[in-house]
Order: sequence, then structure tokens, then C-alpha cells
Amino acid sequence: MPESPSLVAGTVADVAFTDLLANGQAVGRIGGLVVFATGPLPGECATVRVTAVKAKYAVADVVAYQTTSEFRAEPFCPVFGMCGGCQVQHLAYPAQLAWKEQIVRNALRRIGGFADLAVERTVGMTVPRAYRNKMSLVVDAQPGGTRLGFYQARSHDIVPIESCPVVVAQLDAGIAGLGAAAADPVTAPAFAAVKHAIMRVGTALGEAVLSLTTDVHSAAIAAAAPALALKLPGVVGISNSFEPRNANAVLGRKMAYVWGAREMEEVIEQVRFRVSPASFFQVNSEMVGKIFRFMAPALAGERRRKVVDLYCGAGTFAIFFASRGAEVVGIEENAAAIREANLNAELNGVAGRARFITGRVEGAVANPAGRAALRNADIVFLDPPRKGSDEATLAAIAAAGVDHVWYLSCNPATLARDLRTLEGKGYRPRTVQPFDMFPQTGHVETLVTLHRSGVTPIDLPPVERTPWSDAAPDWPADDRFVPDAEAST
Repeated sequence: MPESPSLVAGTVADVAFTDLLANGQAVGRIGGLVVFATGPLPGECATVRVTAVKAKYAVADVVAYQTTSEFRAEPFCPVFGMCGGCQVQHLAYPAQLAWKEQIVRNALRRIGGFADLAVERTVGMTVPRAYRNKMSLVVDAQPGGTRLGFYQARSHDIVPIESCPVVVAQLDAGIAGLGAAAADPVTAPAFAAVKHAIMRVGTALGEAVLSLTTDVHSAAIAAAAPALALKLPGVVGISNSFEPRNANAVLGRKMAYVWGAREMEEVIEQVRFRVSPASFFQVNSEMVGKIFRFMAPALAGERRRKVVDLYCGAGTFAIFFASRGAEVVGIEENAAAIREANLNAELNGVAGRARFITGRVEGAVANPAGRAALRNADIVFLDPPRKGSDEATLAAIAAAGVDHVWYLSCNPATLARDLRTLEGKGYRPRTVQPFDMFPQTGHVETLVTLHRSGVTPIDLPPVERTPWSDAAPDWPADDRFVPDAEAST
């Protein structure tokens, strides 16, 4: 890439922006050098002032816009651009869906080497706001009062908030309730040592649970819990999470359940889930329902599918598969999540069709029980963390000769890497379907179905459409830019 030795901090230049990163930074060029700026959209020209120059890129702030994109929208949150929770409220929702489709396509092509693999239109939400069923607030107790908020983008500075338009209405009311509790002399002592407040709600029944994170166990939280619950709509349980692993951890390694129930209940597509504040559970219940409905036809029929669910968490997908008649083995390293998965299986009357193994996935698939489960499986379902799966796990799937792999990913880059590995082991991608699990952000969830060479693929029916998806434009991609050069500011 050509260097621009004359480019220094303070330089002012007009830049045409051609691409958009998942972190919300737009991509342009000054004299051949990539420049990142927060605010512009592809197709826009802006006058910028350079703030930093690195070996392979520069970072700039916008001074003024020369042109604006037809895709630009008015942000609906007063702290957008400061709060790090949302990155693209300034991008119209149909364009967000098209952009996320392009993010997946680019990752598959550049990282996975899949030049011609078709990517379906991104499945959008009915209303792309007020969707998050969980929030993690930063709590900053000061002598002058307690602040509640979220972290600033790429910073640990707090952006104080009084409401949030992307959390469900009950959680939004909970922000005000927590603020009132922190100011009330009866409940204020509970917040003196709190670092984070995590609140999760089941949208179907309105049950909520709250966990307050401290460095050490707090007797003040237990003492104030009954009064605190009265200020929070629908709260059925309060816990104290303590001893975090590091300064950035939102939850602690230990949990004391100090009042009420451990879990709240959510219902998605007639499947019931009891979930605690600490468990991994998808934040968008509507979109989980759409993923369920997309996969359901493949589970129908007289033949009972045998499914291995890797990284199963509290059993979200395992319980769904079992509720649709499949025999399921779930593998998860978190013992507390396995406890909830077993309880959820009993709650739904599928304990006879769903069993769970506690252990790290790469180790569990190599032990006798894991190997036997893979050999018997028709389908392996993977929903790994952002870092993706690993060579040992993917090799074990291939060695067992599993016919079908369904891979649900929240990270297109690691998805593309793992699909390339699976292709090298004889698996062929069939369907690539993005889902907008996180509207207004740069994150996209993608379900990919694969089948072993020589095996008839499982074809899923077309996904349900929304007006947003049908209105999604063609996204202007800049093929010269390589995402590995993303700025970190």
C-alpha cells in the first residue's frame, strides 16, 4: 500500500468514503493511505482533520460533510456517537441489513476463499428497536451521587444515561428504577461498592432478574434486596456477583442469590427457558424465534433426528431441537449452564431426549462419550463464542463422519476460517443465512448449513421475509480494502 510521508496529525483533507467497518468507522483514503473516521457512510465525501498517523493507516475526525448518502438516517438516541453500544444508528435499517450481508460475503471470500458462495438476504426485525432482553450497566458510586451508564466507544469512560432505546421497555423502566434506588437512603447502601448492574427479562412473561457485581461479597445488597425489588418492574430475583476475574469483567466468578428466584422465564416458539443473569442466552428473543422457525422443517417428519449441540450453554437450541422430536446431546464447559440445561429439559418434558455433557468442547468430543455421540449424530450444531471453534473439534466432527453440520456464528471472520477448515475435511457449504440479532450495531449472526461430500444436503425452505429485508439495497463494497487493517483507537 503506498505510503504518504507528508501526512501528519493536523492535516485537513477532503476524503471520499467507500466502506464501513463493523465498529462503525468509515474507510477512505488520503494519497493512497487508508483513513478511518467515525460518522461518514460509504458514498459520502467529508472534510476531515487527521488525528493520528500509523504505518498502514490514519485516523481522522470529520470537520464538515460535502455530500451525504441516501442511506443516512437520523439517530434516535441522544448519546449515539458517545455510547459504545450502537455503531450504526445513522444508517437506515434496510441499508444495515444489506451492509451485514456484505460483511458476511466479504469474510467468506477473503478469509474462507469462497468466491462464489451465495449469501441470502439478512433477516431483519419487525421493529429494530427495544429488542435487547439483557443490559449491563456500569455503576459509578460517587459522594455526589451514583451514575448509571454504558462505556464510551473504545474507552472505559462512562456515558451516563437515563434511558436506552434498544433495550426492551421493561429494562428501560429498570434504568429509572435503579437510578431511584441508588438515590433512596433505604436502598442506596447497596450500590456503594457496585461496579455493574446486570438485568435480564423474559419478554413473554415479564419476569426479570437483577445481579449486582462487586469485588467482594456485599451484605448491603442482601439487606436492601426486598426494598430494591419494589422499585424494579417484574423483578423476581436479585443476586450478588462477586470476585470478578479482572477489572474488565462484568460478572464475578461467584454468585450469591440473595432474594427471590435464581432465574427468570422466557418462552420462545412454545419452548420454555429458565435463565439466570450469568448464563449465556441470546439477547434478542424475536430473532431466536426466527432462527427456530427456519430450522424447524428439517426436524419434522417420522424420522427422529440425532443432534449433537456443541457449546450448548443453558440449552437454548438443544431444548428446541428436542421439543421438535430430535434426540440431542449437548456439550458445554460451564457447569452452571449445564445445570440450567437439565432443568430446562425437565421443564419442557424432553429430559428423555436431551442429555448434557459438562466439559470443554475440544476435550469432550475426544472422550468415549463424545466420540460415540458424534458417530451417532445426523447433525452437529455449533454455536461457539466469537473466537470460533478449533481444529481439534472440527477434526473430530469429520473423523466421526457426521453427515450434516449447522454452524451458527456471531463472528463472520472466524466463521469463514472454520468453514474453510471444514471444506478441507470434505464438507460443502449449502445455505448461508444472516440474521440481524443486533440491530443498530456492527454485529451479525449467520447460520451456515454444510453437508459431507456425497451426502444429500438438507435444504431448508426460504426464510420468512420482512419489509425491511425486501427494501435492502445493494451495498457498495470497496474490494481494495482488507479488513485486517482495522483501526483501533
